[in-house]
Amino acid sequence: MSSTVQTRTEVRPFNVEIHEEQIDDLLRRVASTRWPSKELVEDRSQGVQLATLKALADYWTTDYNLGRLEAKLNALPQFITEIDGVDIHFIHVRSPHEDALPLIMTHGWPGSVIELLEAIGPLTDPTAHGGDAEDAFDLVLPSLPGYGFSAEPKEVGWDPGRTARAWAELMHRLGYASYVAQGGDLGAIVTDVMGRQAPEGLLGIHMNLLVTTLGAATPPPGDSEEERAALDAIGTFTTSGFGYFLEQSTRPQTIGYALLDSPVALAAWLLDHDTDSYYKISSAFVDGKPSGNLTRDNILDNITLYWLTGTGASAARPYWELGRAQALAAGQAPPEVSLPVGFTTFPGEIFQAPRSWAESSYPSLSYFNEADKGGHFAAWEEPELFSTEVRAAFRSLR
Repeated sequence: MSSTVQTRTEVRPFNVEIHEEQIDDLLRRVASTRWPSKELVEDRSQGVQLATLKALADYWTTDYNLGRLEAKLNALPQFITEIDGVDIHFIHVRSPHEDALPLIMTHGWPGSVIELLEAIGPLTDPTAHGGDAEDAFDLVLPSLPGYGFSAEPKEVGWDPGRTARAWAELMHRLGYASYVAQGGDLGAIVTDVMGRQAPEGLLGIHMNLLVTTLGAATPPPGDSEEERAALDAIGTFTTSGFGYFLEQSTRPQTIGYALLDSPVALAAWLLDHDTDSYYKISSAFVDGKPSGNLTRDNILDNITLYWLTGTGASAARPYWELGRAQALAAGQAPPEVSLPVGFTTFPGEIFQAPRSWAESSYPSLSYFNEADKGGHFAAWEEPELFSTEVRAAFRSLR
């Protein structure tokens, strides 16, 4: 890969250290929140509901164990390595089974590496989760630049293509001659680009969001019932749920001031993504009824990570970088993906991608399945089902 600066190639062990004054500051800021009045509607059409945020803030400051994030991450093998001038934080869990297939998985926004942790056990040790040893993976979970404990870039240009090249370098640096890649949300964009770059050693990719359709210059076909339903869902998202995308892709610095100043503002911003995940998370806090592993504690692990690392603005900037890269590449057709592609569509996703769209986007599609439950945070909400899908998608590549 091309590099703008001299890089250090060593891989250094990493441990999370959260200081008491950080916790005290968080609690003080939540307690001093200036709350808006209640929304004037009974649904989320005006944004995150007051009852949801008050329940979240109350649990955050009274019942949530503010030391659990540090303990949870430090129970895993974590590392830092500098790639192209940026320190990249990653979790690296080797399987106890021989001949495990190396897999690099990329998280998205408003998640983080936290959203992938529930899938570590099923993927690295499938026999302990009802699977077979021959389906095991060695797992690499990097934090995107500007997210979590990865450093934020000090220059523009960290678009998905640059991140994809960094991931290829990371796998090479870890000694993996061959590997596969998986991603959802922003991670699906990075994984898609990895497939188009086809770095040496990459055997195939799997995604759970069809990123080629969102923002496409030419709408995909809507001839079948499934295609029309998907188009309707995309239309609903882009007219009523697209605010965060527009703000982060045009003014990430502006929203960043609020996200680094108020923990409750940060929580609201991270919750205001898609309708399915919002109502599931809201139910966990308001009604005490989580959907799968979208529990109050797990959700607050993610929000607390954003707050303690001060990454609200830097995590928004990749959307600006994506928009800039798309503008620079306007009118240029990207290279096709010739590697095997696996795709799983989950019913609660922003839209359920029809097989016809996946085949049109990826002529080398080798695996497609419609899961019966789960949503945008598939690995987080349904880690066992998600892991089953990943195993199936890559089984033919072993």
